[in-house]
Amino acid sequence: FGGAAGEIARHPSQLYEALLEGVVIFIVLFALSRKKPPLPRGTHFGLFLIMYGTFRFLVEFIREPDVQLGYLWGGWLTMGQLLSLPLVIAGIVILIYALKMKLPQQGIPEMEQKQ
Repeated sequence: FGGAAGEIARHPSQLYEALLEGVVIFIVLFALSRKKPPLPRGTHFGLFLIMYGTFRFLVEFIREPDVQLGYLWGGWLTMGQLLSLPLVIAGIVILIYALKMKLPQQGIPEMEQKQ
């Protein structure tokens, strides 16, 4: 990364984040294409939020915290990690709701013919 960081070694956190986001998309799309019968509506969205928030939280450990904010709590929690927690919580709530309500997926021809 050139001389922007001076003599301090840096991790290419953008590459790590892009790789992990690719993993998230692959897992969600794989789950969409392989599950028969289809999972209830909202399951994949909840799964996406949980995985995306978790990976964002983990990648923040190797990123430099915002200069104006620094570490927020206990010397290790950054603003990015703090903002990732609601994603994970929302994903868990949506996943529990989807599995409890068992609403059918919309737009899937096989399901519309069975009803």
